[in-house]
Amino acid sequence: MRSKISLKWLLIIVGIVAITVSSVAIFFPDQDSFTQSASLINNQTPQDLVDGESVELPIRLKIPRINVDAAVKYVGVTPQGAMDAPKSPTEVAWFSLGPRPGEEGSAVIAGHEGWKNSIPAVFDDLHKLQKGDKLYVEDEKGMVAVFVVRELRIYDQNGDTSGVFGSSDGKVHLNLITCQGVWNKNQKSYSHRLVVFTDKETE
Repeated sequence: MRSKISLKWLLIIVGIVAITVSSVAIFFPDQDSFTQSASLINNQTPQDLVDGESVELPIRLKIPRINVDAAVKYVGVTPQGAMDAPKSPTEVAWFSLGPRPGEEGSAVIAGHEGWKNSIPAVFDDLHKLQKGDKLYVEDEKGMVAVFVVRELRIYDQNGDTSGVFGSSDGKVHLNLITCQGVWNKNQKSYSHRLVVFTDKETE
């Protein structure tokens, strides 16, 4: 993943919001639709309570199985309506228009795979995760939320990725996204996307 993240998805929040995608970025059909969707997400998430306590902002993602210990940056969308990506191959990016990791719904964190000039990237080994593996998100107050891998799924550029960014089951999820497959020089994008679905560990 060398530029912006490309993923077609369906977001279900207070009804169904249709979303379309280009080869290199996530796009809403028009600015009004994007503004409405972002507003719905923002109104739902910033001050949500979990077990009576507010969920703080994430600062670090750790995945012991694949030796990931990365700083979490916050991204939204570009002026063109595209989800942005981390600028560095060693960092991950949390989609700050959605739930925070630990809040009800599907939080999303993206990272690069296959950086230019063979420089190691944070999610190069994301495909090695297996069901039951654990990952840890530390927040700004030092609290750690534990998530357990439920499923790995690969999508092509035109695949239906319903549920990656949205969830209506009332549970807490964290989904990781990276690119995979063959690099297309003309489109400046990989042929596939890997999504790792995880659920918050219950005591």
